[in-house]
Amino acid sequence: MKGFPDKPSYIIELLEGGVTLEDVIDGHICEQDQVEKSAFVVGDLGALMRQHTCWQSLMPQLQPYYPVKCNSSPAVIEVLASLGLGFVCSNKAEVSLVLEHGVPPENIILSSAFKQLAHIKYAAKNRIQHLVCENEAELSKIARLHPDAKLLLQLTTEAHAAETSMPFGFSLKSCRRLLEMAKELGVQVVGAAFHIPSSCQDLQQAYTHTLSDARCVFDMGLALGFNMNILDIGGGFTGSEFQLKQVESAVQPLLDAYFPQRSGVQVLAQPGCFYVASAFTLAVSVIGKEVVTHCWDTLSQAENNEDTEFLYYMNEGVYGSFSHKLLGSSITIPSAHKHALCAGEAVYPSSLWGPSLDQLDQVVERCLLPELIVGDWLLFSNMGTCGLEEFSCASISSQLPVYYTIFTSDWYEMQEAGVALDSAMKNFSMLQYSA
Repeated sequence: MKGFPDKPSYIIELLEGGVTLEDVIDGHICEQDQVEKSAFVVGDLGALMRQHTCWQSLMPQLQPYYPVKCNSSPAVIEVLASLGLGFVCSNKAEVSLVLEHGVPPENIILSSAFKQLAHIKYAAKNRIQHLVCENEAELSKIARLHPDAKLLLQLTTEAHAAETSMPFGFSLKSCRRLLEMAKELGVQVVGAAFHIPSSCQDLQQAYTHTLSDARCVFDMGLALGFNMNILDIGGGFTGSEFQLKQVESAVQPLLDAYFPQRSGVQVLAQPGCFYVASAFTLAVSVIGKEVVTHCWDTLSQAENNEDTEFLYYMNEGVYGSFSHKLLGSSITIPSAHKHALCAGEAVYPSSLWGPSLDQLDQVVERCLLPELIVGDWLLFSNMGTCGLEEFSCASISSQLPVYYTIFTSDWYEMQEAGVALDSAMKNFSMLQYSA
C-alpha cells in the first residue's frame, strides 16, 4: 500500500497487468455473495482524467467549471480540483466542500436562482466574489450583503424555458434595467451566463440566438462603464464525445464572431455530466421475481398464444440510488452480470422495480433481458450523476459502498499532466488490486 502524509479518507485500487473494471466488479460481487448482497458502486477515477483530456482537445478555449450539484462526492471534487477545474456551487455546503479541497476562492462561482442570505454572507466572508444574479430581488440582496461581489447576469433561453416550464434568468429586454440598477447600487457586473440544455433539438439556432443576446448584454454593460470580461455558456454537455463535437461546431464560430480571443473575454462552461457520468457503475442484486403470462386468441385461428413478462425486484429503487427517476430522468438499461447473450438466446420483456413494493418504485418500465433468478446481479453504467453525493465509504453502513479504482495508464497520464497525486490528493491511499 502506498500511504500519504495525511490520514487517507479513500482507498483507490490501482489496476494493472490486464486487470479490467469487470474483474473488480466480479470480485466485489463475490464478496457481497458471502454476506448480505448489498448494492455497491464502482468508481473509475481515471474516467475523469480521460474526459478532461477529451475536453481540452475539443474545447481548449473554454475553461471548465464543474457544477458541484451534479455529483458532490468528495473523491470527485478532489480529483477535479487537482486537475485545475473551477467549481460552480449552489449553496453554502457546496462552497464549504470545495474550499476544503483547496480550491481558491477566485475559481468558485455561487449560482442559484434564489440565494439564502446566509449563503451570500458566507460567500462574502470567504472572499468568493463571483455570483450569478437572475433578478432585481437577488441584486438588492447581494448589494446589501456582498457589495464587493462581481456579478454574472443570467440570461434566459427559450430552450431552457421550454425544458423547465418556468421563467429562468432575465430577458434581453429587462437587461438594461438590471444593469442600471447595479450601477445605482454600486455593484460590479463582469459578465453574463446562460444555459442550453442537452435536450435542445436545434443547437445551432439556440446558440446563435443566445450568444447574440449575450453580446448585446456585454455592449450595454461596457457602455455603462462595467468591465465585462466573463461569459459562462453553462452546461448541456452529455458524456458523449459525439455530442461535444456537435456543440463545438455550433459554438466555436459564434464565439469567434462575438467574443474573439482578442476581446479578452474569458469563456467558461459547466461540463458536469460530461465529466462524471461514465465514471460510476452501480451493481444491484435481484431479490424477487414475478412471472406474468399474457394469453389471447388470434382472430384468424383459434390458437392460444402466450407472452411471458418478468417483473424483477432489486435491492435499490427510486427511494435510494434511482431517486432521479422521480424527477423525470431516464435510467439506462442495465446489463446482466456474467451473462453474455448467445445467438438465438431468448430475451423477455422485463420491468425493474425497487424493494418498497410502492407503485412509484418502478426503475425501468420495460426492457429486454434474459431470464434471471433471485440472486443474479444487474449492472447500471453511466450512474455518475445519479445521487452519488449520498454515497460514501463502505464503513458507513447506511450508505452504499463505493469502491474507487484507477488504471495505471490513467495514473501515469495524470502525473504527465502535472498532477502530483501524492501531494495534491492527500485524502487518497493507493492499494494495488489483487483478484
